[in-house]
Amino acid sequence: MSKMNYTKYTKQYFPAVGNSMSWTKNNSISKAPIWCSVDLRDGNQSLIIPMSLEEKLDFFKLLVDIGFKEIEVGFPAASDTEFLFLRTLIEQNLIPDDVTVQVLTQSREHIIKKTFESLKGCKNAIVHLYNSTSVAQREQVFKKSKQEIIDIAVSGAELFNKYSKEMGVNYRYEYSPESFTGTEPEFALEICNAVLDVWKPTADNKVIINLPVTVQVSMPHVYANQVEYISENIKYRENVIISLHPHNDRGCAVADAEMGLLAGGDRIEGTLFGNGERTGNVDIVTMALNMFAQGVDSGLDFSDLPYVTELYERVTRMQVYDRTPYAGKLVFAAFSGSHQDAIAKGMKWREDHTCRYWTVPYLPIDPKDVGREYETDVIRINSQSGKGGIGYLLEHNFGYVLPPKMREAVGYTVKGFSDRGHKELSAAEVLEIFTSEYVGINAPLELLDYHFIRKPDAMKAIITISMNGETKDISAEGNGRLDAVSNAIMKQLGIHYSNLTYNEHALSTGSSSKAVTYVSVTFDDGQTSWGAGIDDDIISASISALISAINRNIKNNN
Repeated sequence: MSKMNYTKYTKQYFPAVGNSMSWTKNNSISKAPIWCSVDLRDGNQSLIIPMSLEEKLDFFKLLVDIGFKEIEVGFPAASDTEFLFLRTLIEQNLIPDDVTVQVLTQSREHIIKKTFESLKGCKNAIVHLYNSTSVAQREQVFKKSKQEIIDIAVSGAELFNKYSKEMGVNYRYEYSPESFTGTEPEFALEICNAVLDVWKPTADNKVIINLPVTVQVSMPHVYANQVEYISENIKYRENVIISLHPHNDRGCAVADAEMGLLAGGDRIEGTLFGNGERTGNVDIVTMALNMFAQGVDSGLDFSDLPYVTELYERVTRMQVYDRTPYAGKLVFAAFSGSHQDAIAKGMKWREDHTCRYWTVPYLPIDPKDVGREYETDVIRINSQSGKGGIGYLLEHNFGYVLPPKMREAVGYTVKGFSDRGHKELSAAEVLEIFTSEYVGINAPLELLDYHFIRKPDAMKAIITISMNGETKDISAEGNGRLDAVSNAIMKQLGIHYSNLTYNEHALSTGSSSKAVTYVSVTFDDGQTSWGAGIDDDIISASISALISAINRNIKNNN
């Protein structure tokens, strides 16, 4: 038994009564919700150092560029900075005509009055009214009855009508029963209906009813049942937009939001990367890209996610965790050898086939769709990596198409460097290891010169070599140039190997293309040694690869 005193806690949520739970028959989200970013209000008020005016302006522009049409810009009655930001947006004409700004206010007359004053000259706005409705808040904080809590909400709604009429504006309204998840669903419904009776929504002037997961106290399906209960029983339903505002105390904000949409939600309030009070809000980046990964147009543009991440981190001073879905530095990274091999084969499959849909193993979406690169983001090399990933990196970054058996040998060599250094290796470091360990190794055996004489039934090689500082001219015959050179070297060194294999390809294109060759030989003790050579001339490259393989064997046995 745990030493932690779990008996001091109990369930704090209220199950919805008479639920049909018809939403459970849905297994996918087929269209995007209305998105509302609350980064500049909910997100900003949770920062250790709130954003400056300039930073908020930069963030606002980013949100517009991403495609948000509704953006909560603050609590203008709360501070001079919040008020100034909204006035700057309005007076400098920074709000596009198709974007609606949202402002938050408590149900208190002087705050509502200042909120409406802050909107003077604004074309499109949502004014968001809230008061807390949960049992804990009613009993412990406000010490008021249910009717008194309803009266607070209704008086605020009436003041909205008053100030709208005085200012001659027709802004949209939103109401939130704050702490909805700690409120009896029947009471939440009653207070929302009371507010709607004051505002009387129409098809041309719909009202937003926002159901916040102010504190996450239940599993996601419980919240979805509560959402369904409100959606099915609220007045004026055809003229009401059901909005969801999940926080993430239990780590289930995305699940709450997705299930809540299935249960009748129309709109999502959230933040980029889930920034917000305590454990944060629903992460709109994750949720939107979840839809994208299922073939649904989210309406938001995250095609340059690294830029979005960089600006977010700069203005909020927060950090996107390396494993944050879609955006983290390591979310597409494969260190495991089996994963790398599967990804490499999946990418090769796409090259060889006409693929309508993305189905590459271990990659739920194409990293390039969010501005990431295969070469730097997907195949990551450390001591856990395998031949497939290392071979993929050398091929796609540098053009080396290693034979399968050589890929295995090079893989073990590279992994050894990573293991001994206790670090990840960059692509440049992998190339350096491959080059220094396999390409053009000319010690202790070095070829200084060569020429050939063709005979009726053989090729004779006459070569000049240096071995441990001693220079010699030697010759031998073979069934080809490389075989003749090989026979001469074996005769001079008194060694024997067999199974000479040879592969070659162009390393680049055009008239100045170099050739790369890969050669392996198997010695009498069963060891196979690989070498590579690069040269303008294919014969020179082949001989260089052979000598590299021999030198590697000598080195490994000394």
